[in-house]
Amino acid sequence: MNTDRGQLFSDALQKEIKSRFHYVDHDMNGRERLFFDNAGGSFRLKAAVDQFARIDALPDCPERIHELAIYLQEVQAKGTEDLRTILNAQGGSVYASLTASGGMFDMVRAIAEHIPGTNMVTTVLEHPSSFDAMSLYAERTGKELRVARSNAVTGGIDVQDIVSLIDQDTSVLSVIYASNISGAKLDIAEIVKQARAIKPELYIVVDAVQHAPHGLIDLQATPVDAINIAPYKFFGCRGSGMSWLSERASVLPHHKLAGKKKDFWDLGSAAPWQFAVVTEIVNYVCWLGSQVEEGGDRRALFSRGIRSIELHERALLARMLDGSEAAPGLRRMDNVNVFLDYEDLRKRDLILAVGIENLEHAQAVREYEKRGVIVYERVASSLYSRRMLHSFGLEGAVRVSPLHCHSVEDIDRFLNVTLEIGRAFANPAAVAVGARS
Repeated sequence: MNTDRGQLFSDALQKEIKSRFHYVDHDMNGRERLFFDNAGGSFRLKAAVDQFARIDALPDCPERIHELAIYLQEVQAKGTEDLRTILNAQGGSVYASLTASGGMFDMVRAIAEHIPGTNMVTTVLEHPSSFDAMSLYAERTGKELRVARSNAVTGGIDVQDIVSLIDQDTSVLSVIYASNISGAKLDIAEIVKQARAIKPELYIVVDAVQHAPHGLIDLQATPVDAINIAPYKFFGCRGSGMSWLSERASVLPHHKLAGKKKDFWDLGSAAPWQFAVVTEIVNYVCWLGSQVEEGGDRRALFSRGIRSIELHERALLARMLDGSEAAPGLRRMDNVNVFLDYEDLRKRDLILAVGIENLEHAQAVREYEKRGVIVYERVASSLYSRRMLHSFGLEGAVRVSPLHCHSVEDIDRFLNVTLEIGRAFANPAAVAVGARS
């Protein structure tokens, strides 16, 4: 089977998938809409939201010895193992924090402050939580911060541009798994391989927040020292960040209660719902995996489930770009630009950066909303976008990020809305009229 352009779910499976999520086709007020801003926070699994409420309603402290306290301990233990299932991680420590950004700052700090070296390496495409953490602790420790440039053709970072910055005095490398502007996936396996060939003991940190819902992560194939995900971008709930640290990274000095083990990272009372939500995420992906093929352990089912998500989303991406008889693709539309377009869809997650001629990006977002479509503007005035956009020579873009819950009919509706907006603003005079109305 040629999967270069993906493979769609069956109609029956697509319908069942949609039924497991909140607000895929309508907002909370019952209004029909397309939510294509899943890179900002994905659709919520009904089971995850239910478990959040059920577990968080319990007054019991998991650090007690009565029946429900022990139950909460089991919930945490299951969620901890399920994070390892997501990452294919063995050993090390799982760290639950309020946000993935907070976890990233903590992990970078521990490595930067305690691993010797004269420089730290990162990329221009990092999320501010990792880039700013690297900048802050490079300054505090007196180390040079080396930043790998982006590739405006692929929308990502070339492996050589990263590894060329690494030497024997590099204390830590921090890289993002996939760009939240272009959707381009970095070749983490090759980056780790070549970086460790230069310095075998190099500490490597990975921001997997954007990529985790879209593709398989395998720490046995890409052994790194620290990695984080955000459940709210992975069908879960806000207010939680989940990280994993290798055995050597987990015992570096860090904020913790003195009486806890050296590799323990949580501070204060645990919130068992965080772990319950992770388990529901894994339950769902494993269910998807069982629709592909029955049998296998939990990691095998999860791997098949994520792979099926990846293939469906790749097929949606191909349809968005190239269209069908139902609607022309973005590549074929007059007055519409696909920024950072790259032919090899195997190297992309389901995120697109587009622009409509004669229409400022924030205004384009409002035009989409008028037509029942939610997208997001990424503009250089935003601290979350400026550095990455400028590296590509862009001042802004409309970011479009569907999810595997969406069908080809949803994609076609989006394309027809885009076609309508593009035609409405094809004449620059239309912009002035729109501004006055």
